[in-house]
Amino acid sequence: MAASTSSNQLVSKHEFADVMENTVSGQKSLHANVHFNAEDVICSFDAELTLDHPTYATVQIDDHTHIILKPEFLLYVNHSCSPNVFFNTGSMQLIALTEIQPGDEIVFFYPSAEWDMERPFNCLCGSSNCLKQIKGAAYLPHTVIQQYHLTDFIRRKINNQK
Repeated sequence: MAASTSSNQLVSKHEFADVMENTVSGQKSLHANVHFNAEDVICSFDAELTLDHPTYATVQIDDHTHIILKPEFLLYVNHSCSPNVFFNTGSMQLIALTEIQPGDEIVFFYPSAEWDMERPFNCLCGSSNCLKQIKGAAYLPHTVIQQYHLTDFIRRKINNQK
């Protein structure tokens, strides 16, 4: 994506991605500014802050550990039911799941790292496999959730349910 289009404007530039803002909705998103192959490590991340409860801005590590991501601009990795990245909370790396071209929005599957989301929402991702409502991994059938890359924490939770 160029610096701006008719409905998106550049908010900030980073080493591998740009934060864009939709001028109509005000929603921010992260878009690649370089090419990635599937399985590439896009970046490492860390915990800016650790909380014992979920917020809209955290990624879940275990039952009572939720982190605010650092670098901070990773907050703008939005949800999609057809993700192109995965937050590996074991290695603390953002991993490309598919080939990503410059301009592509960087998106992940929220239930891959969230058991019971603080803010469930109706999904508007538009992918052919859109689940319509996103509440967390706890609410998805095993046949659905197993189709995705999952954090070790989510895998343990699923295995404990069986």
